[in-house]
Amino acid sequence: MNPWSRTQMAGRVAQDIPEGWYVNLGIGIPTLVADHVPPEREVVLHSENGILGMGPAPEKGRENPWLINAGKQAVTLHPGGSYFHHADSFAMIRGGHIDLCVLGAFEVAANGDIANWATSENDSAPAVGGAMDLAAGAKRVWVMMEHTTKDGRPKLVEACSYPLTAMKAVARVYTNLAVLDVTEEGFAVRDLAPGVTLEGLRSVTAAPLVDGKVAA
Repeated sequence: MNPWSRTQMAGRVAQDIPEGWYVNLGIGIPTLVADHVPPEREVVLHSENGILGMGPAPEKGRENPWLINAGKQAVTLHPGGSYFHHADSFAMIRGGHIDLCVLGAFEVAANGDIANWATSENDSAPAVGGAMDLAAGAKRVWVMMEHTTKDGRPKLVEACSYPLTAMKAVARVYTNLAVLDVTEEGFAVRDLAPGVTLEGLRSVTAAPLVDGKVAA
């Protein structure tokens, strides 16, 4: 089994984003997607703190300390890009103007519920931030995360054990092992990392899986 690296996961997500979409990248590994959008494809990247037209990470030594994403990482702007008040940014989100939001998560349930925040002081995301607005306001939500926790527990589950961010919001999940769509029959497997089998994936997934690689 040869799991995808986070960089490869980001490339896989970027590959699937259609021309012309307005896309919000959530805090954490989703921000890596900005580095992999093909330059010939017009995808307008949004950050909830008030950036539109975000580009990839800057070259080392050329960071602008005043230009950061919602995760406080230095970013760049494409020609024509802009930054503005976060109230205007959330008006875009709540107004349904974002085609896609890519979020990280602790867990995703078989029905599309997402949990990506917690209240424990030991967790790295102690507050929900703008994720609830994004999950409710974006036209579609994709999740990008590791398939299991550091101690091997599945993150694709029948029902989330963490506090919910949103119910039935997730359409697709990208992990280091597979690409899966949320369907009424369960998680439909659209792609597998090299060396990963469907049976092997089932052994680290706590929710129904169906072979969806042939489906559209």
